Amino acid sequence: MQWLTPSYRRGDKINLSIHALLVETPTHKIVIDTGVGNAKRRKWDLFNELDTDFLARLDEVCPRNEVDMVICTHLHNDHVGWNTQFVDGRWVPTYPDARYCFVRSEYDYWTKYVNDPATVDSYTEYAQDALDGHEVYRDSIAPIVEAGLVDWVEPDREVVPGVTLVSTPGHTPGHVSVLLQSGEQSAVISGDVFHTQAQVGRLDWSVQMDSAPDEAAETRRIFLERFADTSTLVLGTHFGTPTGNYIRRDRDSFKLLPAES
Repeated sequence: MQWLTPSYRRGDKINLSIHALLVETPTHKIVIDTGVGNAKRRKWDLFNELDTDFLARLDEVCPRNEVDMVICTHLHNDHVGWNTQFVDGRWVPTYPDARYCFVRSEYDYWTKYVNDPATVDSYTEYAQDALDGHEVYRDSIAPIVEAGLVDWVEPDREVVPGVTLVSTPGHTPGHVSVLLQSGEQSAVISGDVFHTQAQVGRLDWSVQMDSAPDEAAETRRIFLERFADTSTLVLGTHFGTPTGNYIRRDRDSFKLLPAES
């Protein structure tokens, strides 16, 4: 896949990131996915007990008390971490004035997993360590439910004008992407339909954290077919710079074209 170089690959390195995205509509300010979070105890050193200035930088752009809504594409640790923060010895909602949108089937899946991991047999030991389901549920999901801040939402529905959840299962059962529309302009936040840009050209490449790898591959195909050769900007939740891209057909496959090119 020569198109990966130099925009997405330099040598043997792929440019990846973890994004929390702020979307402002005429009626709402929405955070889509909240990243890893500070002070979370995780099995992966990469995510364990971080101490970043994320909230301070966010507040410079949008004070947290102005956020109306939080949308989680799914409930993995690197997408829900800043749902909460540790204050006075307990985990409390980071956005206390916002409604948190959880897909019900996604929440039910993780509740079942936390109560009895043996009910989900598709994960390797590596994947289970990466997901760290018990801790994530305890510190980043349960406190939101207990605070009464959850709006249970369904895929393929508009949650507010111009913001629609698109069902994209496979990485997790209730995974959604987020389609943004304003007049004739549109963008889609992919969530974990793709973890790396390389998966755009190799739909069959899955990650161990996919709950259903075959379904994830089929979802990638449907996603690519839908947005290929259109003007819809694709924002990869794990794509480093350039995060915004267009999908183009590449003979019998697909490729990315950086938005700024």
